[in-house]
Amino acid sequence: MPVEGVKSMPFVGVELINVEGSTLVLLSHGQVDRTEVIRSSISPVFSKVFLVDYYFEEVQRLRYELHDISSAHNGLRDTDFLGAMECTLGQIVSQRKLTKALLKQGNSTSKCFITVTSEELSGNDDYVELSFSARKLDDKDFFSKSDPFLEIFRINDDGSGSLVHRTETVMNDLSPVWRSFKVSLNTLCSGDHDRQLKCTVYDWDSNGKHDFIGEFHTTFKEIRTDLDGRQMQWDCINPKYQMKKKNYRNSGVVVLNHCKVIKMYSFLDYIMGGCQIQFTVAIDFTASNGDPRNSCSLHYIHPYQPNEYLKALVAVGEICQDYDSDKMFPVFGFGAQIPPDFKVSHDFAVNFDEDNPECSGIQGVVEAYQSCLPKIQLYGPTNIAPIIQKVASSASEEMHTKEAMEYFILLILTDGVITDMADTREAIVHASHLPMSVIIVGVGNADFSDMQMLDGDDGILRSPKGEPVLRDIVQFVPFKDFKHASPAALAKSVLAEVPNQVVDYYNAKAIHPKCLSDYNESSRAFSP
Repeated sequence: MPVEGVKSMPFVGVELINVEGSTLVLLSHGQVDRTEVIRSSISPVFSKVFLVDYYFEEVQRLRYELHDISSAHNGLRDTDFLGAMECTLGQIVSQRKLTKALLKQGNSTSKCFITVTSEELSGNDDYVELSFSARKLDDKDFFSKSDPFLEIFRINDDGSGSLVHRTETVMNDLSPVWRSFKVSLNTLCSGDHDRQLKCTVYDWDSNGKHDFIGEFHTTFKEIRTDLDGRQMQWDCINPKYQMKKKNYRNSGVVVLNHCKVIKMYSFLDYIMGGCQIQFTVAIDFTASNGDPRNSCSLHYIHPYQPNEYLKALVAVGEICQDYDSDKMFPVFGFGAQIPPDFKVSHDFAVNFDEDNPECSGIQGVVEAYQSCLPKIQLYGPTNIAPIIQKVASSASEEMHTKEAMEYFILLILTDGVITDMADTREAIVHASHLPMSVIIVGVGNADFSDMQMLDGDDGILRSPKGEPVLRDIVQFVPFKDFKHASPAALAKSVLAEVPNQVVDYYNAKAIHPKCLSDYNESSRAFSP
């Protein structure tokens, strides 16, 4: 399933000379879509919107082709090819507006350029916080007052009702005040503000045969109606009493005390708001990998076939690089004896520049890794807590800015079960409070069953002191599970959870996308 849908709106600019009519074609995963034809324009702006499902965990390659169509034809078979532009969907959404030159046949650069802008199309994930009370409800008990609770049902298209929320029971009170509650707008009304809601009040009985007090119907549109600060209220009606009693007015009144819509931002909201993905790589250089000069080593550099470390690094890095504007990636090693004194280090810069451990692009990461191997002595043990702490230190600085500008992803590549499990658990629990995710790929054929505990999918990871992680930030996969699959399958598996991890962090901190300066949250409290 896609994270969100994206619509892209293309514009082609600069000199299109002697063009009768231009049309733009989008090719994606074998699918073809095209714009309308714009006649006699050297800078056409196309109104056609391309709708594309967006997946963060995939490299979604797009190709835009510009064609000149004569007035006698409208198909693509007899057109003149003017140029093409290739990019990824990740590049478009991370920049919001992408401008690139069109390439002619033979990949020569033309004088024309294309600008593609993007917007997110998504469902309504906002939440609403509601609080209700009642006055003068009917008394259904002989020896005490009613024990009322309120149920809210969403009326479906087929006329059936789906329970949205049931309040707690307020004992022995005909004018109860129920606790406020939160519910998503999708759950409340399927995102349709005019959808009918049925609200029913019962008197609770211990035998489960609750006594019906009354009901009313409303919509979320009505709930949100501004009454100049006055309370919205509804007569609670018992239809049987209404039919039988001549002067019947109601069985009480239900009052809306509080309505607050809470904007829930999406992953694309943050990316399009300027949030950068800071991608860091950590590589295991322990002796268990084998001598890199031996073809059996996991670090052996084959002239034609990349090893598992390189495959995993490139698969994940190719996706993350689209969300980092400067394409500079820190790369660290652990478990090796390093020059000049050949002491063991668990967080050394692979380019041996401790002041600037960044490498230019994924290719720069690959080159730094390959050139590092002959200069170090593989050793041990397999400690990853120091590298998690190092990246967490940078993430901590970002956290204190209280802005959604940088989110850190640490990719750890290791060939065996770690030896500092207690320290690693402690480091992960600490990192779970920061804008940070950790991806661990197990390389080789070791038994990685003990590593699964770091991935919180099957339970809650705790520090040695018993403190639980604030949120699940670790994804662990053994590379051998993807040995015969495409690199894209590995990337999809390890990165699929990242969008939710990003959103969970910023929403929990009430940090909004940078470009959306308004709080984008509406709130109303009512007075009698």
